[in-house]
Amino acid sequence: MSRRSANEKVLPVASLKEYFRDSVDSAMSNQSVELREETSHYVVNLLTLFSRSEEFYEVTPHGLGLKPLAMMLGDALEAPSDADSNRTLRRLGDVSLFCAGFFSEALARKPVDVDYYVGMGGLAYGSLSDRVRGAVNGRALGSVFAELARNFQVLVDVLNEVSESARTHSDKDILRLYEIWLKTGSQRCATLLRKMGVEPSQGAATPFQH
Repeated sequence: MSRRSANEKVLPVASLKEYFRDSVDSAMSNQSVELREETSHYVVNLLTLFSRSEEFYEVTPHGLGLKPLAMMLGDALEAPSDADSNRTLRRLGDVSLFCAGFFSEALARKPVDVDYYVGMGGLAYGSLSDRVRGAVNGRALGSVFAELARNFQVLVDVLNEVSESARTHSDKDILRLYEIWLKTGSQRCATLLRKMGVEPSQGAATPFQH
């Protein structure tokens, strides 16, 4: 592992929430995304929370890990109470958003890709929005979950930008961007492809024309 340069700063833990706030605001501005303040605040809090592995992962018989999304949905449907069901749906939405936003490249090596996470996360937040509106203080939370559901793919693009470090894109990176664009219609991927001189086309089998 290379040593950090003398000029490279380590982000203090105390400023992590501020860092995510600035990063999310910057990415939203770059992508012309507008969200209610409560919704962007929810996303920033989620990133801050999940930066701690003990909050992101669960204790399983095999150690720390993540339940499959379908199992989370099943747990929500079979939960003994509305509160348990809502809590599980919320975790399903949160985990789906975080994984699709920060681990989209890793998902390419999994049986299910980023579009599956987008679909499951949007479903979870949409269901949760309908369920909490009748509860005390549920209207405000319901509006947040509804906006998260409506803008799930947009928020994945925002988090992709937050997580992406500056680097030169290889042909493999371009193919992955193209694959994500084909599966999700991501506007961010389309914009990045055009900047690289690649015009997205649904009719093409590959972004490279010979």
